[in-house]
Amino acid sequence: MLSRLKALFRDGHQTPGGHDHDEIQLAAAALMVEAARLDERFDDAEWVTIRTLVMVHFELDVSETDELLDAANREIDGSAQLYRFAHTVKDHFNHDERVQLITMLWRVVYADGVLHDYEASLLRQIAGLIYVSDRECGIAKQQVLRQLQLVSAGDTSEE
Repeated sequence: MLSRLKALFRDGHQTPGGHDHDEIQLAAAALMVEAARLDERFDDAEWVTIRTLVMVHFELDVSETDELLDAANREIDGSAQLYRFAHTVKDHFNHDERVQLITMLWRVVYADGVLHDYEASLLRQIAGLIYVSDRECGIAKQQVLRQLQLVSAGDTSEE
């Protein structure tokens, strides 16, 4: 995977057919890293949450996950990147996948137990950029909050 990511950066992030699978994964991971870093407290709980979500969602092994997250961490360096990553997600995720990404982003921002105003603003911004409605974004947020309440109450069963 590392060689594919290096080629992705070297070749200008594009393949002849547009975005490739690695770039799509990088875009989603970078949005999660940006959400976690926004409150200037990127703690272990957020990192573990991102790592688990990426590993499970993209069916990656441990080393592929670590390589992807290292690349995502390096790529986040300003708001212009946010638009590029959101555009990649919008173009290559179907609607249900975009809603699922918003749900994952809510899990990331709540991983430290605190929702910062900047994080909430970022989530609304990303939702708009990837064409997830305010209603769907709110439903995703409530779903995550319910899951967190169940976990904190000791019930880990699915709803």
